[in-house]
Order: sequence, then structure tokens, then C-alpha cells
Amino acid sequence: MTFINYAAREINCKIVYYGPGLGGKTTNIKYVYEKTNPNSKGKLISLATETDRTLFFDFLPLDLGEIRGFRTRFHLYTVPGQVFYDASRKLILKGVDGVVFVADSQAARMEANLESLRNLDLNLKEQGYDLRAIPYVLQLNKRDLPSALQVEEMKRQLIRKGEPVFEAIASKGNGVFETLKTIAKMVLIDLRKGR
Repeated sequence: MTFINYAAREINCKIVYYGPGLGGKTTNIKYVYEKTNPNSKGKLISLATETDRTLFFDFLPLDLGEIRGFRTRFHLYTVPGQVFYDASRKLILKGVDGVVFVADSQAARMEANLESLRNLDLNLKEQGYDLRAIPYVLQLNKRDLPSALQVEEMKRQLIRKGEPVFEAIASKGNGVFETLKTIAKMVLIDLRKGR
């Protein structure tokens, strides 16, 4: 839920990167962190295992300028993709304003994408949200891999409501900021509607 601090003239929004394990959620956040002006970002906090897999979440506060005299601050989170961290994912979705689903383009990972998407839908409902109503963007990551499925096939299986879709190679930064800018814009439009 967007938090507006009128005294500090700040709008705080929460964006969660969701998707299957090793799909590129953390890679997205790390790229944003590396390429953002030091004055516009906070500290990147990662709780990772020894194998660099997200244990609980990654967190990055990001300042995206002003709107009508209010500073807009986005809080970017990832969730652990592994199936057994479902309680963590539910907790991180609390108060969410927008979701980026990072799908793994490899053919062998399509079932994991679909399972994670079903899990997202279910966990959002448990938090009182509707995937069809919340700002939502689909990112097709790892487009550079030889085993990547055709974009049209991925769209056919993963699109839920006509959401914006971005092809990405997060490890090289391709599509990362396009995805972030779009979800940030959608969240702000949603905020203006007064949700």
C-alpha cells in the first residue's frame, strides 16, 4: 500500500519482483543498483545463501524524482523463488503497489514459471489483492539463451490480463530499466486513481 508522508512530502511505493528461482529477479535489482546515481538510491540489502540465492529478499530504496512537490521513493523487493520459501513471499507481498513477474525464457523452466505465477495469484488473494487489478508487468528474461522459447509462445502461456511485456537480458541490463519505468508509471497512475 502506498504510504504518503505529507509532512516530509514523500510518496513511498512498494514494487515486488516475483518469479521462479534463478529467473533473474536479483539480477534485475542489482543492475538497477549499479546503474543508479548514488544520490538517488539507498543501500542494497541482500539476504542470500552461500550459493547467492535469495534467502529472504533483496531490498533497494530508489528515489525517482518529484511529482507535484512530492518526492517519489520506490522500494524494490525480490522474493525467494524456491518453492519452500512461500511464507517469505507472502510476507513480502504485504503492502505491495506493483508486481514485476520475471519469467525464465528457457523451455525447461516454463512449468516453473507457470507454478510461480499460480503461486503469485494465490498469495496476492490471501493478502487481499487481485492480480487483474494491481499494476503488473511481465518480463521475459534470459532471451539470449539458445534454449529460450519463442516470445509468442511465452506470451500465450504467461499473459494474464494484457499486461506490458518486456524482453530482457538482465545480466546485460537489456530491458531492466524499461521494465522498472513501466511498473513505476503504472503504480503512480494507480495512485492518482486513489486506490
